[in-house]
Amino acid sequence: MDRDGADPEHAGQPAIIAPMFRIARTLALAFCMAVAAAAATVAPAEAAAELPGGKANYVVSLGHLKDGSTHNNWVRLGTYAFDAASGTVSAKMYVWSQAAPKPRIGTGTVPDASCTTTDPKSTTRVLDCEVKTIDGFTTSPNETRTGVYTLQTDTINGVPTPTVWISWNHATAWTEKWAIETGTGLTRLSFLHNTKATLGYGYGSNASLGTRRAMSSVQAHDATMRLDGRSWSKDTVTISSGVFQNQAFTTCQTTTWCLTHLQPTSARACQKDGGCPNYGGGTTANISSIQYYIEKLSNTDRRDTLWHWCTCLAMERGERCYTGNSHVKPMLQVIDDTGTFRGWVGVEASFWPNGGTNPRANDMLSVFRLADWT
Repeated sequence: MDRDGADPEHAGQPAIIAPMFRIARTLALAFCMAVAAAAATVAPAEAAAELPGGKANYVVSLGHLKDGSTHNNWVRLGTYAFDAASGTVSAKMYVWSQAAPKPRIGTGTVPDASCTTTDPKSTTRVLDCEVKTIDGFTTSPNETRTGVYTLQTDTINGVPTPTVWISWNHATAWTEKWAIETGTGLTRLSFLHNTKATLGYGYGSNASLGTRRAMSSVQAHDATMRLDGRSWSKDTVTISSGVFQNQAFTTCQTTTWCLTHLQPTSARACQKDGGCPNYGGGTTANISSIQYYIEKLSNTDRRDTLWHWCTCLAMERGERCYTGNSHVKPMLQVIDDTGTFRGWVGVEASFWPNGGTNPRANDMLSVFRLADWT
């Protein structure tokens, strides 16, 4: 969520909770290609009389993020539903692309006074701003497709590994392949190959895709949730990692579908590239803080949204609630077989709103998982 002109918050984006979005400038493409190259089929495909990892319903995030590309990157977020009887899979996805950038929109929710403040100098609470998300995420998915799948065993890094291969019914050839990892009440998909995407994450269970947990459960979840992500900004793909401290967030008493958190000091993240020349450099007036908001978007599906931005960037514009290049991150809850919240898969779709000769160069896109795994 960022600045006019030089976009410092592509570095502030990872500041969710230090060191949650710690960024190392490592190419994601090299990682994905190396993993895909390691897979060599050693067993014939089985008839699709089984589910991947024994699970029917998955939440999935995908992206096409490449260094040096400023117009062809995209992210997808949605669900896969597998049917063992027919060997078919159906996808319902939200799609955001640099080819058709979308604006941020208000969700209609201003968190109540128990978890916000009107004082921009507060060192304990976020400001009472209307939570924003990316246009399109408050409605139904804008892409649906169907396909067929097969299960097989591949050797990956010398280890026999269950995999699922999907072939989508699409105007152009589109296949993808995932390694299947089984955990406690949950199956994880690890990206191996995709005709169109460069990376992705997935988690599945037999809980219905309409099952979700309240924000109070999200805040109280006591298992460590770790971040694994790839981010694109300034023509460069980087790796994000860290730990999400969900219990640092505050629950709201009347707007119970919201969580908020003020990260008090984030000078390095917020002032990278000179993002706050007039208001950066100190913490007395809380000018180096980051404002974080998480909101549930539906009672009937897994949608949550994360919004965050540097306080000093709003001050630079003479604003209380930031209208610049803030970070908007649609997310889907990971729910296990028992209906327990286990984290999220998500994307960032923060398109530069301030014009200029090459606005797409200042976009911030990412694909990530933020979940516990046992």
